[in-house]
Amino acid sequence: MIGLCIVGTAFFVFLAVQISAPVRGYVLPRGRRRLTNLSLFFIDTAAIRLLLPLALVGAAVLAQERGWGLFNVLEAPAWLAFTATLLVLDLALYVQHWATHRVPLLWRLHRVHHTDRDFDVTTAARFHPAEILLSMAYKCAVVIALGAPVMAVFVFEVGFAVATLFTHANFALPARMDKMVRKLIVTPDMHRIHHSARMVETNSNYGTTLSLWDRLFGTYRALPHDPQAQMTIGLEEWQDERPAQLGFALKQPFIGK
Repeated sequence: MIGLCIVGTAFFVFLAVQISAPVRGYVLPRGRRRLTNLSLFFIDTAAIRLLLPLALVGAAVLAQERGWGLFNVLEAPAWLAFTATLLVLDLALYVQHWATHRVPLLWRLHRVHHTDRDFDVTTAARFHPAEILLSMAYKCAVVIALGAPVMAVFVFEVGFAVATLFTHANFALPARMDKMVRKLIVTPDMHRIHHSARMVETNSNYGTTLSLWDRLFGTYRALPHDPQAQMTIGLEEWQDERPAQLGFALKQPFIGK
């Protein structure tokens, strides 16, 4: 409940800011598109609760009870296990995101997220249920293998959710602040490049929380080809109104290339 309150508060704060100072106008019908994105979130949440026996924190509790994983075997200082968990999980999700753009089957699922022709805080909720299930199973496996401390997993899960909302919000930090912040943290301007319809830009800036991994592995892109307010968002194959439809989003992995 604490995590839900934090994430819910962040959603409404970012929503209010993007309404008062948006970077971009909208090309899709706003009401229908937002309803589709939020409906996907509720379907994803239901799918996880019905089909997966463990959530992320539950996986950490199970590993602790059974003595599984690295930090349940080694006697590492609590601060080291906590910090390492945050870094390893963030790196694991960078790798996962990179893979969803490189493995054809995973890309079919992940492109549902990228088909959104607008970019705002509700885009953070737009994922296909099959991708969410695979992602949660992967994250649980990493948590168990790591023997991650329960509190570290909780902090990471809530922090990652807030970061996802922040990086997809339709606002921008002041230019000087953005330049400073993105040395460590991914900003909306940085992540918006990742949602460009230009594939060379889509295949960059995979990080969600830390910008470190993109810089370290050579996937960082500082600026888009077109200005942030004018760049085309989405995928070239679907520059029409279909991405605003829930039925289209659910069947999209099974159509086209």
